[in-house]
Amino acid sequence: MHISELDYELPPELIAQHPVEPRDASRLLVCDRATQTHQHRHFYDLPEFLRPGDLLVANDTSVINARLHGRKPTGGQVEVLLLRKLDDVTWEALVGGRNVRQITFPAGEDGQQLSAEVVARSGEAAFVVRFSAPIEPHLDALGETPLPPYIREQLRDPARYQTVYARVAGSAAAPTAGLHFTPQLLERIQAMGVQIAFVTLHVGLDTFKPIEEETVEAHKIHTEWCELPPATAEAINDTRARGRRIIAVGTTSARVLESGSQTLAQASHSRLVQPFSGFTSLYITPGYKWKVVDALITNFHLPRSTLLAMIGAFMGMDFMRRTYARAIRERYRFYSFGDAMLIL
Repeated sequence: MHISELDYELPPELIAQHPVEPRDASRLLVCDRATQTHQHRHFYDLPEFLRPGDLLVANDTSVINARLHGRKPTGGQVEVLLLRKLDDVTWEALVGGRNVRQITFPAGEDGQQLSAEVVARSGEAAFVVRFSAPIEPHLDALGETPLPPYIREQLRDPARYQTVYARVAGSAAAPTAGLHFTPQLLERIQAMGVQIAFVTLHVGLDTFKPIEEETVEAHKIHTEWCELPPATAEAINDTRARGRRIIAVGTTSARVLESGSQTLAQASHSRLVQPFSGFTSLYITPGYKWKVVDALITNFHLPRSTLLAMIGAFMGMDFMRRTYARAIRERYRFYSFGDAMLIL
């Protein structure tokens, strides 16, 4: 598939620079694949489209203060953006500046002076950085929330770039479909007999990287660490056995769920997924045969992105193109702090 099929023109003013308040007051574009129709609602209307016995699966990752500021021995400033933890003191990271080898960071609240060494390259743009001590205990004091590059306004409350159920630290970016949930909305959903389960996927900044090859299939997908816990796997298998729907909250949750089905020999197992923990390189593009996800909650994604390819695979390319064109005409807000879609 040529990359131009994942392209669209977005007026810059539709890129949301701040979240709406309250969280569930964002708009919700409900997309019915069977009838190829749309409804214009709000996120707080979501329970109207859920049924008792459904299973909602969300990503409980938490965004870390991954943006750090340090200095080279010459005094020049260096920015480090943590991407992925490799061991207790070693991270894959983006490093701003030329010929950076040694970095010193400001003393933390405990007075400890941390330093780091750039020890190797990691792919085209990233580096392997080894710290003098584990950096995680110091991130609250030394780090900043790494907002996506298209958000240019300062975020007053960093908690608004976290889901209300975030609990497993490790992401460089938020699983944005989950940002629309409030504790009260989750309580309403559970009260109507919908079960909620969690997976974990630590989101990397490659999420925002456009596909640069001419064809979608030629792109090398980024790997992300994820976990599908035993209790969630059991809930998924039980839900499907009872003929109920599995609804993924976001593309990150969808990637974990479909990855959980990859390790099963479908012909010899009655289970839909099995628990696992590790890296996934699953690349979902149009033509993919979905095995787990029945419905999907998601935000509006960047053109020429792997996430948009996944949405095209789920709802069909023609319906997706018409949906995005309609969202633009109706002035929906796009990207991380934007409005949401429910694809049924």
